[in-house]
Amino acid sequence: MVERESDDLNLDAIFGALAHPTRRELIEQLASGPDRVSDLAEPHNMSLAAVSKHLQVLEDAGLIDVEKDGRVRRCHLNGAPLSDAFGWLTRYRVFWEDRFDALEDHLEEADQ
Repeated sequence: MVERESDDLNLDAIFGALAHPTRRELIEQLASGPDRVSDLAEPHNMSLAAVSKHLQVLEDAGLIDVEKDGRVRRCHLNGAPLSDAFGWLTRYRVFWEDRFDALEDHLEEADQ
């Protein structure tokens, strides 16, 4: 059995949550500031219950925080997990840039 670090599990949850276009749209909506669940649901062609399920996935991944005030639920974007995902992607961006630079050098040498 392969043991996985908790960072890998967090990244799995983050990327899993971001894999759905509706959840990415909800993140974009929250980037402009906190909003009520009902307001977040308004532009989407789905039920409030369906949007709530998407929000739950985002909350489970740590991407949003939900505060309850009576019957009103307000969502806030949590940027830290996005920063973790960006850091992971950046490592591979550097890797591929190095590989492409090496390929470019090789192709230039082959042309001479």
